[in-house]
Amino acid sequence: MPSPGFIILRKGLGADASKILQDLSEQLASQRLARLQTEAAHRFDGPVRIRNVRIFDPVTKAMTGPRDVVFSGNRISEIVPTGSAATGGETQIDGAGGSLIPGLYEMHAHLGPEDALMNVLAGVTSVRDMGNDNAVLDQLIARIQSGEVAGPRVTRSGFIEGHSDFSSATGRLAHNEKEAIEHVRWYAARGYWQAKLYNSMKPEWAPAVVKEAHRLGLRVAGHIPAFSDADAMIAAGFDEITHVNQLMLGWVLEPGEDTRTLFRFKAMQRFPDIDLASPKVMKTLDAMVARKVAHEPTIGIHELGLTAIDGKPNPGALDYFDHMPPAEQRQLKQALFGAADPAERARYVAAYAKVLATLTDMNKRGILLIPGTDTGGAFTLHRELELFTKLGMSNADVLARDTLEMARYLGQDQSLGSIERGKFADFLLVPGDPVKDIKAIKTISMVVKDGAVYFPGEVYAKIGIKPFARPLKVTPAK
Repeated sequence: MPSPGFIILRKGLGADASKILQDLSEQLASQRLARLQTEAAHRFDGPVRIRNVRIFDPVTKAMTGPRDVVFSGNRISEIVPTGSAATGGETQIDGAGGSLIPGLYEMHAHLGPEDALMNVLAGVTSVRDMGNDNAVLDQLIARIQSGEVAGPRVTRSGFIEGHSDFSSATGRLAHNEKEAIEHVRWYAARGYWQAKLYNSMKPEWAPAVVKEAHRLGLRVAGHIPAFSDADAMIAAGFDEITHVNQLMLGWVLEPGEDTRTLFRFKAMQRFPDIDLASPKVMKTLDAMVARKVAHEPTIGIHELGLTAIDGKPNPGALDYFDHMPPAEQRQLKQALFGAADPAERARYVAAYAKVLATLTDMNKRGILLIPGTDTGGAFTLHRELELFTKLGMSNADVLARDTLEMARYLGQDQSLGSIERGKFADFLLVPGDPVKDIKAIKTISMVVKDGAVYFPGEVYAKIGIKPFARPLKVTPAK
């Protein structure tokens, strides 16, 4: 079965056959997603009243008492005590005492059409894309905004990579500092929120690139360029450091070791030897506190890489593994990278423990930790939020972090991040109480994104996923 990213050809068939199959695959996939959107996105005439729900308030970090929430079009129009009288022409949905949560943020996406749908069904109504084929992403955003396909709101990062034998093909490639600065200007002129710098960019370019980005109102985040360290990038003006291994590698690398290769993963075997009270660690973390540098650790991908074992469901997938079709289950039993022997695996597992200890210390220091996955979001974002509770944050802290606090971080809190009159109708409904048990966010009965209502179980049943929640009672308008 061909897919846009993977095609097997009979020997002797040429590149033309590959192109034909790839184009056909993309066409069929596009048609399928458009059909699913037509069938799944419910837009009701008149207001929609969701009865008998408790609302998570990210300001007080608590659940309210029972409420009715009304939205009209794509905006929340009314929040009133449950049982309040409806007006004529309203569709009513029985929330059955469940919890209404503001739409979640996935802060490390590389968004594709399938990811876009799966994120919405998982209650992820906003994403920050951290690097993509710019033209392809623009087309996807246009399709989402037109309603042709399902997808979250997208905040774009402008990916800038330096030229080397290991260069990423994403975003825009710079051969020198001047080109890197020109790329910053290109992204700023097109409304990108930040620049993301990558492994092969020359570290000596960073001060000038960051200065230009800040002059134009862009933030700067990214990997630590090869042959440099987090201290240098913090001094250059980075606003955010991406991936916890990128942050920690500077504490264990020897001069000349190349992080453009898979060595940036293998070197994590040295993490267990890190002394978190050592001067080199204190220097980095003190600088982050002083300069208010944020950190997006992508904990889940490190859990996968450092602890997953081939042939066993990866630890982050245990709560949804049995719901997935066989092909997905096979994939969820694959380790991200292997180990030569049990001793090497033990070093990786110990490295993961040191990652959690480092992040716990950073959280205590008040360094802003940002929830993102780099693994597609959706179910893996649910796991990311669960892992954040292992860092000394309460369930309510984590929910607030991934809703209003991320909206505020992106400058979107006037219209997103909480369930309030006048804000966009972006939220999810779960039967349980995630303030008491964070796993409750994994069982979603309804998602509303920009006023479109999705019942995830309807879509999951069509794509081979066993639904997680029972259907809700919907009373049509009269």
